[in-house]
Amino acid sequence: MKLEILYEDNHIIVAVKPVGVLSQEDHTKDPDMLTLLKEYLKVKYNKPGNVYLGLVMRLDRMTSGVMVFAKTSKAAARISEQIRNGEVLKKYVAIVNGKINNYGTLKDYLIKDEKLVKSFVTTKEKGKLAVLDYNLIKFIDNLSIVDILLHTGRHHQIRVQFSNMGNPLYGDKLYGGLGEDHMHLHAYYLSFVHPVTKEPMKFKNVPSGNMWDKFNINNL
Repeated sequence: MKLEILYEDNHIIVAVKPVGVLSQEDHTKDPDMLTLLKEYLKVKYNKPGNVYLGLVMRLDRMTSGVMVFAKTSKAAARISEQIRNGEVLKKYVAIVNGKINNYGTLKDYLIKDEKLVKSFVTTKEKGKLAVLDYNLIKFIDNLSIVDILLHTGRHHQIRVQFSNMGNPLYGDKLYGGLGEDHMHLHAYYLSFVHPVTKEPMKFKNVPSGNMWDKFNINNL
């Protein structure tokens, strides 16, 4: 698999995860970004033995997009702290079924069913707060393409909240989405402060192919 590397230095590496690739290895032993990038670093720098690479953020298997990995434990700790403090900005683009309002904020309380590996909207007492902002980009053939700013990182958050609103993601069978193709959710923008140099880091990757091209979103 050819890796799409957006940035690399001695402390971090930023890459694009394709649809269908895991963030890290699970019981399936299918390809995952952490293992692929470790192998990439091992070959590139001719390193013997194990290569350290910290997984500081995750994307669902069928979600594609920009991810940052830490090449040192110090970088991993500092980026993780930024994520906990809400200082990492993450934007997604999604194709959802039906027509949505031009913009809005979704606030729900979510609970994860570990057996079903699925999340549900529940009460404040039982769930964890999930918040996102969204803007409608285009509406074509009963499909809306949406720009999403994620404020919290709950399990399946975007998928659950849009499904609960009556607009499940196109192709997302788990949450009632119509469409023969796979789910269309892409983490297109990521910004954070470099863990060592303290410089602002900003990365953007616009999805392409199949349904994405139908909406012509190059100007995201």
